Amino acid sequence: MKVTINGTAHELPDGATVAQAVRILTANRSGVAVAVNDEVVSRGAWDSTALAEDDRVEVLTAVQGG
Repeated sequence: MKVTINGTAHELPDGATVAQAVRILTANRSGVAVAVNDEVVSRGAWDSTALAEDDRVEVLTAVQGG
């Protein structure tokens, strides 16, 4: 199935989860926030939230700097 992650199209297997989408961009689980179709998905729900064809996923990571 095709989903858009941070503005880029990706092909994922049917039944892919938010957790799988996050792993495409980062191995970090802390300092990461995710929204699917403009709805925030809590970290505890990443493994159980399935994605669907044409979903839009935004993965945001905290950046430290100064």
